[in-house]
Amino acid sequence: MPKLLLATSNPGKIREYRFLLDGLGYQITTLTEEGIVKTVIESGNNYEQNARLKALTYAKLSHFTALADDSGLEVDALNGEPGIKSARFAGESASDIDKVNLLLARLKDTPWEKRTAYFKCVIAIASPGGHVKFCHGECQGIIALEATGRNGFGYDPIFFFPEIGKTMAELSLAIKNQVSHRAQASHEARYMLQQLHG
Repeated sequence: MPKLLLATSNPGKIREYRFLLDGLGYQITTLTEEGIVKTVIESGNNYEQNARLKALTYAKLSHFTALADDSGLEVDALNGEPGIKSARFAGESASDIDKVNLLLARLKDTPWEKRTAYFKCVIAIASPGGHVKFCHGECQGIIALEATGRNGFGYDPIFFFPEIGKTMAELSLAIKNQVSHRAQASHEARYMLQQLHG
């Protein structure tokens, strides 16, 4: 069974991708499991560049097919911020709570109808030989007035789905993995990985 390297050290992403990519005929492995300690600086100007950088670097290092994503939260009232800087929005060592609190503070006087936002995800799948394919996913929501829910990670507690009536952090992993930006991109990624595996 060929190995598929998840090119991330984020435990929340690893948990979701193990679920989303299950049953494809790959042995899913991680940087930690492979003893890879190199950190890739996300120096790109967009999600595609960052995902490509991570996937290519780790595919060449490991000699396995590697899957990396770059994702972010784009808030309309903040002109698309935090965007590709979502992970570092409140500083390099900030916690998820710090990022959520900063975002809520920036939106404190913004009315409900102007709190629209998108989660975006770009997956890059790279071969050790340097071939890269991209998959895209997006979901729309509203930034809640306060954090709610204990599931998920990052901005999930304040990303509210009006049609479901819950934040992403209130959804079970099974439901989140039907509606999230990562789920949309992974649907496309499953097809690509099946083609590669043949």
